[in-house]
Amino acid sequence: MPQGTVVITGASSGFGEAAALAFAKLQHPLVLGARRMDRLQKVTEAARKAGSPRALALPLDVRSAESIHKFAAAAELETPHILINNAGGALGRDKLAEFKDEDLLGMIETNLTGLLRMTRALLPGMIRRNAGHVINISSYAAYGTYEGGGIYAPVKRAVRAVSDTLRVELNGTEIRVSDIAPGLAETEFSIVRLGSTEKAKQVYSGMRPLTAQDVAEVIVWVATRPQHVNISQVLLNPTDQGSLTKVHRR
Repeated sequence: MPQGTVVITGASSGFGEAAALAFAKLQHPLVLGARRMDRLQKVTEAARKAGSPRALALPLDVRSAESIHKFAAAAELETPHILINNAGGALGRDKLAEFKDEDLLGMIETNLTGLLRMTRALLPGMIRRNAGHVINISSYAAYGTYEGGGIYAPVKRAVRAVSDTLRVELNGTEIRVSDIAPGLAETEFSIVRLGSTEKAKQVYSGMRPLTAQDVAEVIVWVATRPQHVNISQVLLNPTDQGSLTKVHRR
């Protein structure tokens, strides 16, 4: 039986790259989007070698409505079955009294506005076919907050709200909606946020974080449940992480 096409945003590294390779091993066609086309081309090549019968790399900046429109128009030609809204990021860790406007707008546009636009662009096709699965990647931060998380946490909580709203609005169709919220995971995410590899390593010092592969396995598990089963929410964190602010370090 042919496998449905999986669309993944932010697929050039981290969770997106790992998910692409995991779905490739299950022989799914892939449409992958990211800004760094050099990295994305390498991921698509690896996906083809891993078993994907068709892997397409397309430029995508989720902060740009025009970029999303072009990407979605090309992706829709592939009849997407699964949309993984993975593109996102955190900028800085300033307190609310000190945050920069560019960080505020950047996190809203990347994590929320882009996700909403991407979903709006591809959802009509799923509705016409009465088939599909929207998987949104939020964060453990969507379940609480921490010092320096005054923008990131509310934005990720909004992603949860989007997932919950979609699930209600699509009730009565065969379209599933899932929200996956990872805790501490060691990817390029912290390097981008904190500005250096050294600072990023301090985040995971003395503890064992999740890997991108750990999260990808959960994404695939959620997507491969029987059609009548919808995994609405998954919160996963490393065993060493007891809460957003309590981490066991050796």
